[in-house]
Amino acid sequence: MSNPNPAFWAGKRVLLTGHTGFKGCWMAIWLKRLGAIVTGLSLPAGTVPNLFTLAHVSELLRSEFCDIRDREHICDHIREAAPEIVLHLAAQPLVRASYRDPVETFAINVIGTVHVLDALRQVDSIRVIVVVTTDKVYANCECIYPFREEDMLGGYDPYSASKAASEIVVASYRDSFLREQGVAVATVRAGNVIGGGDWSEDRLIPDAIRTWQNENTLFVRSPGAVRPWQHVLEPLSSYLVLAEKLWSNPSLAGPWNFGPETGQATTVREVIELAHVRYGEGSVVWGDGLEGPHEVGYLALEIAKARHVLGIRPRWSLTTAIEKTMDWYRAVNLGADARVLCDAQIVEYEAGE
Repeated sequence: MSNPNPAFWAGKRVLLTGHTGFKGCWMAIWLKRLGAIVTGLSLPAGTVPNLFTLAHVSELLRSEFCDIRDREHICDHIREAAPEIVLHLAAQPLVRASYRDPVETFAINVIGTVHVLDALRQVDSIRVIVVVTTDKVYANCECIYPFREEDMLGGYDPYSASKAASEIVVASYRDSFLREQGVAVATVRAGNVIGGGDWSEDRLIPDAIRTWQNENTLFVRSPGAVRPWQHVLEPLSSYLVLAEKLWSNPSLAGPWNFGPETGQATTVREVIELAHVRYGEGSVVWGDGLEGPHEVGYLALEIAKARHVLGIRPRWSLTTAIEKTMDWYRAVNLGADARVLCDAQIVEYEAGE
């Protein structure tokens, strides 16, 4: 798999929405290393602790706090930034939170995306837009089948449905406006991302870290659930490489799956067992999968399109991804600098280590 090209990114004006979130912070750090000129639009970081503060991400870009539901301010900020490339990561990203507040979830993920795209179609500088959705956009019938980009969209829970709806929004703006303006627009579908710096609620690794650091027992609701786990640097690298390709070849616009190789989706139990061994302490209790609201039991992606068309292949195995993740948290807990750790892991990833 090729790395993002610093010669391409140097001096490019990039708008990064969601720059205070887990993936957004890692992306901001990587874009700075590549030499991009970045404007970030996001709500303030939503957890304590958070990677935005620990890694001093505000030093790496022009940071603007703005709610993507606020159409007027979004338009103003985007017009001022005059971006050439947009990476739209801002979202309400949690399944269980979407059950608690479906209206907010749809407002952020659907109407917020409308606001961003509508503002961008009025900006002459824009060339490439990459909108991050999720692997959960597909109509999941619980079949043992890896989803392909052309499969039917759907969503049982409000989060999944909102992201599927945002895919339709993006396609509409691409076909109705942006393609004619010479703008290449893609959606990227990846999920179950792990890595240092995520403290979100109801996510497997952050829950484990919080529990074990407090010397409590981790309860795992659905140990048999299968997901396409990957380290955060895998999809971020793919987003960047895709943006480069879209710049020179707009015909690549459309949806893309990014994840582990087909057949490498793994159970929650295996992920926690590997994390537990690497962390070296703590205890686990396994549930029966009946706790909490509905979540699908099996989810996997087919990544043949990315492999054959873009030359993108996953680099880190699940074991390596978990080792890098747990080592990051342990080091930060012992006082290490979060930005230095992120930079070091980006270097390791680029080198294939």
